[in-house]
Amino acid sequence: MAARQPGTPALKIPRGRTPSGEIDYLTLTFSELDAEVAAWVDEFERRGVQPGDRVLVMVRQGLPLIAAAFALFAHGAVPVVIDPGMGLKNFLSCVQRTRPRGLLGIPAARWISRLFWRRFRSVRLRVPASNDPLARKLDLGSAAVAGRGLGERVRPAAANDLAAILFTSGSTGSPKGVCYEHGMFEAQVRLIRDAYDIRPGEVDLPMLPIFALFNPALGMTTIVPEIDPRRPATVDPAKIVQAIRQENVTNSFGSPTLWNRIGDHCIRHAITLPTMKRVLCAGAPVPAALWEKSRRFLPNGELHSPYGATESLPISSVSAREVLAFRELLGPQHPFPGACVGKPVPEVQVKVIALTDGPIASWKSVRELPEGETGEIVVAGPVVTKCYDGLAEATAAAKIPFEGAGTSGAVWHRMGDCGFFDADGRLWFCGRKAEIVETDEGRLFTEPCEQVFRSEHGVARCALVGIGAKPSQVPALIVQPEGGELTPDQERALAERLRERGKAHAATRSVRRFYFHPSFPVDVRHNAKIHRLTLAKWAADQTGLELP
Repeated sequence: MAARQPGTPALKIPRGRTPSGEIDYLTLTFSELDAEVAAWVDEFERRGVQPGDRVLVMVRQGLPLIAAAFALFAHGAVPVVIDPGMGLKNFLSCVQRTRPRGLLGIPAARWISRLFWRRFRSVRLRVPASNDPLARKLDLGSAAVAGRGLGERVRPAAANDLAAILFTSGSTGSPKGVCYEHGMFEAQVRLIRDAYDIRPGEVDLPMLPIFALFNPALGMTTIVPEIDPRRPATVDPAKIVQAIRQENVTNSFGSPTLWNRIGDHCIRHAITLPTMKRVLCAGAPVPAALWEKSRRFLPNGELHSPYGATESLPISSVSAREVLAFRELLGPQHPFPGACVGKPVPEVQVKVIALTDGPIASWKSVRELPEGETGEIVVAGPVVTKCYDGLAEATAAAKIPFEGAGTSGAVWHRMGDCGFFDADGRLWFCGRKAEIVETDEGRLFTEPCEQVFRSEHGVARCALVGIGAKPSQVPALIVQPEGGELTPDQERALAERLRERGKAHAATRSVRRFYFHPSFPVDVRHNAKIHRLTLAKWAADQTGLELP
């Protein structure tokens, strides 16, 4: 991309406001970013980082993250990226298990590595990075320096060479390091580009820092958002909207929680985002209200929801046009049977298999389910990762050998999600397998049940959980009210409305117990995935409202 469009802006990082109130950006062209990456390669070589070394990356979003990550790829080293939002205990456990030889870190990260030296005992090299997201290794104002890029210094890599270790969020279990190969990254770039018709020269505002790493390979300009990735829920939507309108942003990735806030801000202030071609919304099911309101603030674009996971992305995708057409067909009062996640993208195979606990050693023992029947979603293809780092048991539990000619090393990945295919080949997500509520009357899946209750006035979030031991759990609905805590009378009134709504649908007639929680525990990465198992433990010690 540096050769194809050297003068095109590659990265714009906010550094304040101009006297007129516009966002003031530090701008690097693709040629300048290429030179910055080359400077980081020099730094890694000088510090003794060797090809094949694992390097734990603990830097701010912005220039250091993007430049250093690509420099590690170019140098043949393996970046290890762990989400700090998973909590210190989990974070330290991930570091110890991954055994990085190098640490690229801001001062606080290097201090942590000294304080918890036992967990960091594998680290032999510490490469300092600045706290400043604008920090550069070079004076890129010099034309001579800007012209000195990577060139032929990039070490060749085979498709099956280890490229990076990226950690899952651990929302329904312990975080796990996912081993990415270079061929998988190449396939991801290709499938994302083709699925959404992304063209070089477009402008992206990624609200998940790691997604900014796709942009240089796609030829898109990256606008670093004014958002704290450790606390995404605190984002000021006005700043995001200003950046989109000022920089003519065409693409953005963010969670439903963030885009709900941005959409509400736009509608409240009668603002539209006319340059936006697409919004990619993922991390949790997109609520019905957001599909609807996206029409009002995206006059020339569309909301899309890609489905996938750290272990495999993308798998499928659905657009607002498809969802709203299905809503019109079904009727406004009828809840969806789950969250529609669309048809599989090219090159990716998706199947639904019978629910089973424990590892599956061979595809021969799998029972594939027909359309309309809910089971576990499994996927295979060039973007499907093959193993977890240092976790043989977890790998065995999540992977099924892909048997067939020319498929050596390929696997089916068990998503841990439940779903089904409809008659038109669309995939529907019904909830996490670990969060199924098993009652004496049968299984209840979270997404179809929660769809019934979500649209009730006064409900900010809701979660179906099981109280007691499987398979005789008591189904219960935990509600996060809009506007904070309610009085006991208000709680009862809302519970009674929810109970009446539940009686009207077969999936929710057995839900008679209700709890109220002031603020749901959710993942830090997207601020959207509800920790239902945590809520279930909380509810076990509470007194709920039991209604007839």
